[in-house]
Amino acid sequence: MTFSPRHSPKEPEWSIARQRMVTEQLEQRGITDPLVLRAMLDVPRHHFVPGHYRSQSYEDHPLPIGHGQTISQPYIVAHMSQALRLRGDETVLEVGTGSGYQAAVLSRLAKRVYTIEILQALAMSATQVLQRLGYDNIEVRVGDGHQGWAEASPFDAILVACAPNEIPYPLVEQLREGGRLAIPIGSGDDQTLYIFRKQDSELVQEITMPVRFVPMTRNRS
Repeated sequence: MTFSPRHSPKEPEWSIARQRMVTEQLEQRGITDPLVLRAMLDVPRHHFVPGHYRSQSYEDHPLPIGHGQTISQPYIVAHMSQALRLRGDETVLEVGTGSGYQAAVLSRLAKRVYTIEILQALAMSATQVLQRLGYDNIEVRVGDGHQGWAEASPFDAILVACAPNEIPYPLVEQLREGGRLAIPIGSGDDQTLYIFRKQDSELVQEITMPVRFVPMTRNRS
């Protein structure tokens, strides 16, 4: 369902678009976890998309959110969420808050979500949207995601929504034994999404697929 940019759909129309997204983009491409499908159906993606792109909210591609950043396509959000195998009682770290959409989805799958955003403007806007929509189990921090969030660790799962050239070691340290890490690694068009499980303090590779994320940047101050 595609909406005209001059038309502001009502909530029932958004709900129909979201249902089609789940059925046509997710279920038909191998997203089978009922908890993930329910989260993707529940979270109103259009509230996390800038107004001039809102008509494309439920199409299967990333969208600009300003500051050179994007909101990931729905399939990638669902795929990474499913790969973490969350069941509701976990503590999760997200690196790269962006619009706040991925954090909102994770909040429907875990007990608590901590999310780090290096750009203050995005962290503030994501916080405002998440609070307005009532996501009260998410904490947002402005900071360098390479360092993780040590005082809230260990985490049952970590999802990185931006691409470093290598895995930041603090994230490995902060991942609980048996936990899973979803992270894209590489630069430009040469990126691979890895899903790792921590076993005996080492990362064991489980899944890979080609992806394209914005780069993971460092705080130079």
